[in-house]
Amino acid sequence: MVVFDYVVTKLDIREYSPKEIPKEVKIKILEAARSTGSGKNLQHWRFIVVQNKENLKKLAEDSITGKWIVNSNFAVIVLTDPKYPFHLIDAGRVVQNMQIVAWGYGVASCIFTGINKEQLRKDFNIPENLEPAVVVGFGYPLKKIKGKKNRKPLTELVFIEKYGEPFKQELL
Repeated sequence: MVVFDYVVTKLDIREYSPKEIPKEVKIKILEAARSTGSGKNLQHWRFIVVQNKENLKKLAEDSITGKWIVNSNFAVIVLTDPKYPFHLIDAGRVVQNMQIVAWGYGVASCIFTGINKEQLRKDFNIPENLEPAVVVGFGYPLKKIKGKKNRKPLTELVFIEKYGEPFKQELL
């Protein structure tokens, strides 16, 4: 598969099998994060890998939207420095790279942002100068993946030259 195929087929999956993800694959996912571009090349992000089941349980308890994370093989807490106005953009770039690389290895993922940040800080020793931007859970899908993404067509989302000018492929 080529990268485009990974992007258009990747789904957010919240149910994972107990099958372990090999260390080599985890490292590739983390290398994808490390290799991501960042605003002004500051590389201000930091990552906490959570794989101990007790800590995954804490992570689930520290969330209002991520209770499913307890069943992931591992999770990554993405920390960014909020003094940079682009820190959340950089977090999104990192997460996308991790998820696409994981998908290429057959590993599913999903994010949650409904974080109790103060409790997360306590539970995972996060310093005050960094903000927990997002958490990503990873695991092999529990069920066979079928179906496809439901996405709006380009003609509803893209304009040529000015907003409101209809998109037509022949104009590209």
